[in-house]
Amino acid sequence: MPKHLVIVESPAKAKTIEKYLGKDFHVMASYGHVRDLIPKEGAVDPDHDFEMKYQLIERNAKHVDAIRKALKNCDSLYLAPDPDREGEAIAWHIQEILKEKDALKNKKIARVVFHQITKHAVQNAIKNPRDISMDLVNAQQARRALDYLVGFTLSPLLWRKVRPGLSAGRVQSPALRLICEREAEIEKFISQEYWTIHAALTSHKQSFSARLTHYKNKKLEQFDINDEKKSKTICDALSKNANGKCRVAAVTKKERKRHPAAPFTTSTLQQEASRKLGFSAQRTMQVAQQLYEGIDSGEGPVGLITYMRTDSVTLAQEALTDLRDCIQARYGKALVPTEARIYKTKSKNAQEAHEAIRPTSASRIPADIQSFLTPEQFKLYDLIWKRTIASQMIDATLNTVAIDFEVKDGLFRANGSTVVDPGFMTVYEEGLDDKKSSDEESEKILPPLKEGDSIPIESIAGEQHFTEPPPRFTEASLVKSLEEFGIGRPSTYASIIATLKNRDYVEMDNKRFKPTDVGRVVNYFLTKYFTMYVDYHFTAKLEDELDSISCGEAEWIPVLENFWTPFKALTEDVAENVKRSDVTQEPIDEKCPKCEKQLSIRLGKRGRFIGCSGYPDCDYTRNLSDDKESTTETVEGRVCPECESPLIVRHGKYGKFIGCSSYPKCKHIESLEQPEDTKVACPKCNAGQIVKRKSRRGKIFFSCNKYPDCDYAIWYPPVAEKCPQCEWPILMIKTTKTKGAEKMCPQKECGYSVPYEAV
Repeated sequence: MPKHLVIVESPAKAKTIEKYLGKDFHVMASYGHVRDLIPKEGAVDPDHDFEMKYQLIERNAKHVDAIRKALKNCDSLYLAPDPDREGEAIAWHIQEILKEKDALKNKKIARVVFHQITKHAVQNAIKNPRDISMDLVNAQQARRALDYLVGFTLSPLLWRKVRPGLSAGRVQSPALRLICEREAEIEKFISQEYWTIHAALTSHKQSFSARLTHYKNKKLEQFDINDEKKSKTICDALSKNANGKCRVAAVTKKERKRHPAAPFTTSTLQQEASRKLGFSAQRTMQVAQQLYEGIDSGEGPVGLITYMRTDSVTLAQEALTDLRDCIQARYGKALVPTEARIYKTKSKNAQEAHEAIRPTSASRIPADIQSFLTPEQFKLYDLIWKRTIASQMIDATLNTVAIDFEVKDGLFRANGSTVVDPGFMTVYEEGLDDKKSSDEESEKILPPLKEGDSIPIESIAGEQHFTEPPPRFTEASLVKSLEEFGIGRPSTYASIIATLKNRDYVEMDNKRFKPTDVGRVVNYFLTKYFTMYVDYHFTAKLEDELDSISCGEAEWIPVLENFWTPFKALTEDVAENVKRSDVTQEPIDEKCPKCEKQLSIRLGKRGRFIGCSGYPDCDYTRNLSDDKESTTETVEGRVCPECESPLIVRHGKYGKFIGCSSYPKCKHIESLEQPEDTKVACPKCNAGQIVKRKSRRGKIFFSCNKYPDCDYAIWYPPVAEKCPQCEWPILMIKTTKTKGAEKMCPQKECGYSVPYEAV
């Protein structure tokens, strides 16, 4: 019969830990949080020192009851949720519930923490228990109370002033502001033309190019050559002066050291997994949680990485020794630096930060345990292992070279580099969010040249460029910006992004964030009327105050009071004095062509549009993307097949389409993009052809061109081959990551499928 009961958050972790503690210990899971605020107004009471009213989470009630029953036969209770504020709060809530049920009489209670699930770490934690830290608990309670107060106060206001069903969050709102401001920058950006001039050169049987940097003894700035005429004039003059040759004026060589990146924090792991693996922040944290809690890699369940919610880059001494031994054994002594690299944590809240995310054992080589991992687990573990190993290797040594080429009136430069000693780059290189062309130029390898050499010029030509707006945020660059501004904390980045997506305030366009019309209006409302509360520095300062509570440097009630009093007053003022039209209509500097009243950008069921402020007396509207002077675009050479009226290009909820100009008398419509013919006959009606189409949501499918008379459709490309099993007239090609390309029968009941190789 076990004497000690240990409580962790997940059953996977419980299984791993019980193996390390022996028969005297029984490990159970709470399945995450066990209590939360009651889901209605009054859960946090500002009038009574922010008293918080909790209730048992219904789905976890049976787990709490099982814990209570198991504790009856045990002498002691070890509370071992995760080593952070959330984990501390879970431990406290479990203790409070059991206390209320009178289940702790004559029981020894202790809090234990470990940052990696290995035998040594778990056993050491049990030997060194402590009391629950009420500073950490109060920091979590303060955060929860703030989030509740903001959500329950602002959301009803948004319902009344914008649209029912909307909501606002304390941390999500500044993140939405970041995305909306970037979009506004992109829309206001005016592209400028500029030209660069390049000489195509050849030496030692190697072709390369050099860029014009000086013309007539003047250094060229970006916009000095701003049209084709100037570019051609300069190119012609230099070509004439060069007469097919240039002289090497200078060769400048430098040795440069490149340092390895620090081991992962939560933020940098999310960024790099996004860049290199295409993982969302949420997906990264889910897979990291699995690696932390334990994977059976042939020796029983074991945690493969340390705790994944951290803002520290430090490594324990035992880890440094382990890593250096692994590097020496696997890559040779020459790649091990004289002394271990020590990285300094930039986090303002270093008291809570313990270790960077690293493998629990460097000797667990990713390739050796790949068969025990899912593809996602392997990719993430491989990334963490390589980054950590590289962080303790020697610098990479590069030789950079800049060569100047001279012709009369012009000086060209070529930059390049060669890797002398790859050092840590043998294992790992950090990714970049948006690589610039200048980075690629500096990576060129140039031929060996010396001052005075004469080099043949193949051509001198201009290249047109246009300045580009700042790029939209990717998940990686958004997480980086949130961290730089101090918005949220490592454990909250994934939920911030997920919330913005779930509320439809943002959408992903080519893996980059774009605000939706509703997101823009919500941001407009918050930045105009709650400016201070979506201010980046205010949000960061509040996060610092929460950190101070967790460190015991501040009391949580005064922090809540300082926030709530002015926030409540502002909310009441906005509710009373701001009209709905003030929020959902943005006046623009243009008069209505129908009634001369002012036009404004308005929010409708299908998004934003331009409409007359005189509505409902005046019903003038137009699409937001239409130009002020835009005219109806007629489809040349075609008429409506139903009534022979002209066809025009119209705008709808899902973009442009072709429609009859006699609408609403004639309702003929068709796609602007004509579907691609697959040359495969429809097997259902035998009259039409199967064509490639795109759904309203952008998903590709294949259907009969006789629709709506024939509704036959499939999801995968058709092949004009009869099924050898059921003799259905066609087959289709289905491609998946796990099975690759398969030729299969579209008839579900048939089940015919064979591997397919494209010819």
